Amino acid sequence: MPLSHDEIARFLKSVHPYDVLPSDALDQIVKQIEVWEVEEDASVYELGHKLPGVFLIYEGQVEITDENGAIVSHLGLRNSFGERGLLKDGKAATKARAHTPSVLMVLPPDLVRSLIDNHDVVAKFFNRTRGDRSGPQSLATSSIDVLMARDPATCPADTTVQEAAQIMRDKHISSLCVTDGEKLKGIATLRDISGKYVANGLPETTRISEIMTANPVTLSPSDIGSDVLHIMMERGIGHIPVSEGGRLVGIVTQTDLTHYQAVNSAELVGRIAKADSAEEMARVTAEIPQLLVQLVAGGNRHEIVTRLITDIADTVTRRLLKLAESELGPPPVPYLWLACGSQGRQEQTGVSDQDNCLMLDDSVTDADMSYFTKLAKFVSDGLDVCGYFYCPGDMMATNPRWCQPVRVWRDYFKGWIAKPNPEAQMLASVMFDLRPIGGAFELFGDLQADTLAVARANSIFVAHMISNSLKHTPPLGLLRGFATIRSGEHRNTLDLKHNGVVPVVDLARIYALQGELTEANTRARLKAAEASGVLSPSGARDLLDAYDLIAETRLEHQVRLVKSGAMPDNYLPPSELSDFERSHLRDAFVVVKTMQSAVGHGKGMLG
Repeated sequence: MPLSHDEIARFLKSVHPYDVLPSDALDQIVKQIEVWEVEEDASVYELGHKLPGVFLIYEGQVEITDENGAIVSHLGLRNSFGERGLLKDGKAATKARAHTPSVLMVLPPDLVRSLIDNHDVVAKFFNRTRGDRSGPQSLATSSIDVLMARDPATCPADTTVQEAAQIMRDKHISSLCVTDGEKLKGIATLRDISGKYVANGLPETTRISEIMTANPVTLSPSDIGSDVLHIMMERGIGHIPVSEGGRLVGIVTQTDLTHYQAVNSAELVGRIAKADSAEEMARVTAEIPQLLVQLVAGGNRHEIVTRLITDIADTVTRRLLKLAESELGPPPVPYLWLACGSQGRQEQTGVSDQDNCLMLDDSVTDADMSYFTKLAKFVSDGLDVCGYFYCPGDMMATNPRWCQPVRVWRDYFKGWIAKPNPEAQMLASVMFDLRPIGGAFELFGDLQADTLAVARANSIFVAHMISNSLKHTPPLGLLRGFATIRSGEHRNTLDLKHNGVVPVVDLARIYALQGELTEANTRARLKAAEASGVLSPSGARDLLDAYDLIAETRLEHQVRLVKSGAMPDNYLPPSELSDFERSHLRDAFVVVKTMQSAVGHGKGMLG
């Protein structure tokens, strides 16, 4: 079907990023674009063929399959495809065919590159990576929604000064916002009470409205810390209400600014290292959600954020081990406390349970075991108090199965590798993420190296591990949408843990197994897999970019929850995402699914 220039222009104005381009740029696209009519079941392009450009669907549906024939997605109206291969080496990384009779617009390669070079919005759209973060931000450049206290204490204008003072005392605050419904009328501080009410001997019936600062200066959540600092310095005040659309949403005080500057991972680690009880440490770990918010708002990459948060868990564990030894006495034989799961991989976020185990020197006796039973309970109970909840699967050192001499651990791994049943696959997957935390580190070195060598040499075990790793799949719907959870508490959300980061974690573990790589961290495994030749440079780059985007989307979702006063979780409603974010997240899931397909078809090397 021939399309007029007006029809093409109207269509492009309904598709991002072309909808925000200036008219002269749009005119250039309209002049250079090609229109293809493709019959049902006809090929649009074949795998490895030179691409004529980026495709945009005007009408119909297109099916995309990977190199193994697995369906990656069905695309429809306004969806684009072919950009990944075009921008990499100009060749198709997938196969495309018309699922129904289709009309496609084709943007030639030179035009696409010119648009990317000259228009940031187009460059951002086609850049499927997050790119470099801006680096840590200072107090002055952080947004106020990170700095402010939400849901500030309020009172109506007819509250007596004495009643207002009692509210401040009970809530341990130094100011009170005076409101009429959600509208801010004024603010009263302890200084107002002492300087205007007490010093002047006003009667008990005095209303707060008589001493408050009426119509105080306010800021919005989108303002930045320097705005707060400048106003406080210029006006000599220590409290600034934050309003949005005429509604009071928060307050920033000098105490908040001091607290923001004080909350950092090193400061938390220092306080934990000096704590004398789990309860004292829990008061520190309660600040981790705020740390998460600040780290993400400060422009730190996800692997830095999760590493810093995991460092806190490691410090808590080592401090608990030291406190346990102080209470129980020195250990009868050398031991090693190890973490697995997200702590083992140094990938903890704002919500984590505990996964751990104990390896004991082979000289341990039955009589010695009571000591380590008590030590395990002391540490696991302490971790639970600090917010690292008991593992639902009982993968903890308190389980006698996971508190054993090194010789037993060797037998465990040998048995799992020799007879890879479903339980063995699951346990091996967990235990391949082990990382020593405290104790005699030498107990683990030879065991890890020997196990990796034996596991890699057993092709049946590797095949079972690969099969097990493919059980977690990206949440891709066929019609360019997401496959959300269908029922239950988290209905209509994406599980960014089990269907987001875990598929990449599983792939990285397989690459580590194939290459006998000792790294536990997922990103480090992917880089090591590339360096060792287990994973091709292009495969590594695609998977790292996809992992980065998924992991950072997960952290940003958790930050939104913390800032709203909720507990962080891994369940993202797609409605929280813009069309732009949806497109990029789905492309990341497509990359992961493609890599899973390659591993599942015995192409783990991807070289």
